Amino acid sequence: MEIYWMLLAAVFIAAQAQNNRNDGPRFLSRGHSFRTVVGDTLLLPCQVQNLGSLVLLWRRGPAVLTAASLMVTRDERFRLVDGYNLQITDVGPQDAGDYVCQISDRVARDQVHTVEVLVPPSVRASPESRHAAARRGGAAVLECRAAGNPVPTVIWHKLNDTNTRLGEGPQLQLSRLERGHSGRYACTVDNGVGAPLVAEFQLQVLYPPEITVERSWVHTGEGFRAELLCTVLADPPAEVTWYQNSFPLSASERVTMSARGNNHTLLIANVQPEDFGNYSCVADNSLGRARQHVEVSGRPGPARFTSAPLARAHTRYLLAFAVDSYPPLDELRLLYRQLAINESFQQPGRWHDVVIPAPEPAGSLTHRVTHELRGLQPGAVYEAIVQAKNRYGWNEVSDIFQFHTLGGTHTAHADELTPMFAATSRPQLASSILLALIYALRLI
Repeated sequence: MEIYWMLLAAVFIAAQAQNNRNDGPRFLSRGHSFRTVVGDTLLLPCQVQNLGSLVLLWRRGPAVLTAASLMVTRDERFRLVDGYNLQITDVGPQDAGDYVCQISDRVARDQVHTVEVLVPPSVRASPESRHAAARRGGAAVLECRAAGNPVPTVIWHKLNDTNTRLGEGPQLQLSRLERGHSGRYACTVDNGVGAPLVAEFQLQVLYPPEITVERSWVHTGEGFRAELLCTVLADPPAEVTWYQNSFPLSASERVTMSARGNNHTLLIANVQPEDFGNYSCVADNSLGRARQHVEVSGRPGPARFTSAPLARAHTRYLLAFAVDSYPPLDELRLLYRQLAINESFQQPGRWHDVVIPAPEPAGSLTHRVTHELRGLQPGAVYEAIVQAKNRYGWNEVSDIFQFHTLGGTHTAHADELTPMFAATSRPQLASSILLALIYALRLI
């Protein structure tokens, strides 16, 4: 029985072989879609059975690439491998499309392969210099035109501490430019083929100089030093000149001028009387000019109150304050008044003017002064201002200081004084100081 089946199989195989010899040519391979990357080598299969005397062609569109084993195309990147398989080396974007393996008989049977060439991204940046400049308030456009297959995405960032993402697309449009828009920008171009590309730009926002001074009033004394600092921001960079009383300064043994980044310093050593006065830091560039003033003065600094706002007595208060002055103080003037306070308003009283004897020379820059006020109302709130004078003149009036006495129907607490002072409007405070100054001047 087993021998029977073996003989039957042999007969079937022989019959099938005879049928194949009698059949026409047929493809053993199948059409396929290929995706390949630029620069790679691609093999397109074409395997045919029973080709006989027929000719096998490779063509692309109307162009014939091969006929039998003959290479028709002059492109040396094409060649036949292992029969009729078509190999393409160093594939380029131009190689994308349909390739047809064709049997040249009356039926004209074809096998089609579709080739897609994946192209890494490329980018064309504008401006080509990668540098853009525009005035403050104007606009700037940065552009990254990308190419590749698949179509790349373009993402924009500002290259700062957080690499802020700004958007997508071939253009980055920036309008109403401010100083803070200056800096580095980048477009990242990516389509998943190869490494992403990054194009960087430098944006320069042009604006006239802007100046800030560390201190508009510099306190010093004869034989000491004075340091004036101004910070200048400008693009294009500004040229900085120092002036004293409208006359340009030049470097000397005692006067030095230096710059470090945006900071410009004027240093006066061994200050002399002629060094006191008004100074100007002036910055110029092609877009404009800026100026800031600094006063160098030997007058005392403003008084700073150091006493607690809560009195320890009903009718007395020990006022304490400190004044910085290089020379000895010649005179001190105190003005104080009572405030009539209820829930809805505070009504100031009449200013009392007190001349305080000058303290003994402190032997240091800071002069500490105490003065006891007597005959005050119990449970009352007062405010005070102080001025000091040395041989160079009077200082600026101090800030208003509020204190209160013990007792009475209303005893204020520490947390009440700040709200009362904060509730006083700026015009009221300015009026108080102005009245005090007028009253003081009448007594000079």
